[in-house]
Amino acid sequence: MGQLTVDSSTTLQARIKADPAFAEALLREATDMFLNGEAEASRLLLRDVVNATVGFEQIATATNRPSKSVHRMLSARGNPTMESLSAVFSAIRKVLNVSFETHTVHQA
Repeated sequence: MGQLTVDSSTTLQARIKADPAFAEALLREATDMFLNGEAEASRLLLRDVVNATVGFEQIATATNRPSKSVHRMLSARGNPTMESLSAVFSAIRKVLNVSFETHTVHQA
């Protein structure tokens, strides 16, 4: 008998859909990654959250951008402007009904 495997992306999408707290935690992580200079990882995680919650069409409508543009900006090779990325974060934040609060931490 062959080994059963499930694509990790499918598992992640299912968990995000089933667990709003998990979706919120991933959004927070995407935000932290972005603020700490990990833009590509942030975009990819944000893409998973968008895909599993509201979808690209609703984000495109909310940000007044074409759906293909939103797909591109949240891809590994995406290069969104700060304004575009901010609009995506804002739209998904509203859908998940969360707000952001930033704290600085001094490193030793």
